[in-house]
Amino acid sequence: MNARHTRSVERSTQFSPVALPTWRIPLPKATWLHNFVLMQFLLQILLLVPEIADFRILMRAGSFALSLGLLWKVPKAGIKLPAKPWAIVVLCIMALELFWHPYHSSTLAAVAQCLMYLAVLAPLFWVSRLEISDRSFRGLLYLIWGFHALSSIVGVLQVYYPEMFEFAVSAVIRGNPFGGENLKIVLANGISIYRPTGLSDVPGGAATSGFYALLLGTGIALQERNLIFRFLGIASVPVGLFCIYLSQVRTLFILSFICLIVIALMLIQLKRLGQVAAMCAIAVIVVMITTQWAINVGGETTSDRFLSLIANSPDKVIHENRGTFLEHTITEYLPEYPFGAGLGRWGMMNDYFGNNSNPITPPLWVEIQWSGWLLDGGIALVIAYAGAIVAACSGTWQVISNRQSSLQLWGAIVFAYNVGVIVFTFSYSVFIGQYGLEFWLLNTALFVAARSEARSHRILFTQQEG
Repeated sequence: MNARHTRSVERSTQFSPVALPTWRIPLPKATWLHNFVLMQFLLQILLLVPEIADFRILMRAGSFALSLGLLWKVPKAGIKLPAKPWAIVVLCIMALELFWHPYHSSTLAAVAQCLMYLAVLAPLFWVSRLEISDRSFRGLLYLIWGFHALSSIVGVLQVYYPEMFEFAVSAVIRGNPFGGENLKIVLANGISIYRPTGLSDVPGGAATSGFYALLLGTGIALQERNLIFRFLGIASVPVGLFCIYLSQVRTLFILSFICLIVIALMLIQLKRLGQVAAMCAIAVIVVMITTQWAINVGGETTSDRFLSLIANSPDKVIHENRGTFLEHTITEYLPEYPFGAGLGRWGMMNDYFGNNSNPITPPLWVEIQWSGWLLDGGIALVIAYAGAIVAACSGTWQVISNRQSSLQLWGAIVFAYNVGVIVFTFSYSVFIGQYGLEFWLLNTALFVAARSEARSHRILFTQQEG
């Protein structure tokens, strides 16, 4: 009896909170991930404060500086990721361009462009060094969904109560030749307002939040067992779609439907036919109701904007909108700049740091990501970055293929998101800003969490066998 009592006391002392002071217990390493995302949102919201908006360049740069800083702050070797070797090749090509190419817009613009590539790719390296559980990853997705759902709600309120919820737009928008008037819409009641910004300072910014609210809300509705959260996930879908409609961003409208189709195909692959049927039925109802809602509020300008997508054949619509930029890249830029045009000659790095008075290195116009890759690093960069994206998708597919993983369905959501981002590269410069950073952060966090979960299962199985 005494011996058992002694062992009991030893065990209780070993695991007692008193035996190990709480101030010495480190925070879980995954909190670096959550705190980073929170800081991204905070920096975006701070731009809504007029006194801070004057420092927009610094605030936007702060988002990417945080990503660079975490390369140093999280200093241990990370796990192997399929996309890492490709990313290293991308960075090597950029370094070679920096030191070899003679036609940069300016040295400062060239260095800034290289740092931007590194900052966007940085999550591949510092996130892979974190210990992320499946629960931490789901917490990350809920965090992103919560912010964008709130931003979408603000976007709806900006349509109904513009005098109360309309924030000051970016000075960059106000300073353009049109003074931002080209980014306004006329509602059915005759009132002219900026396209809903949500919790951003860019007209139409609510469409981005609407896309995330729709996509992640669908994932929550499919995955969550708690009826309240499932309802909130479903409710965020029409709110997000409404913001996309009223922002009149047709690309994100198309991307949303592509992602939903991919999710349905993934569910069929996983043999979750009941969820496919429920998702399709709810999606049809939500689209019908939200479309009518958006037309009633937005009027003819909204309906005409989206009806233009079906006015002609799909190939003609694509060519008239973004297809011309891809054609120009292949027929004009590719023969002239097969090894790149020099760094800092397009985009924000050119606006901020470029020397556009030099007739040898005039600024170049870029609308789609493929043009940007070609101008920055030539054919080699196009191949390397495309390889990194395909490798990231293969890593996500590994998660989906693991039948024992609790992250299997979330893997399908991220895979659908990846497909949407790939399509988006034909319409926008995705991987030279916030979108690209989010892509690498989500894919790396998913892969790390799945690897951690698999390792835990192996340890538990070994202990049970022993």
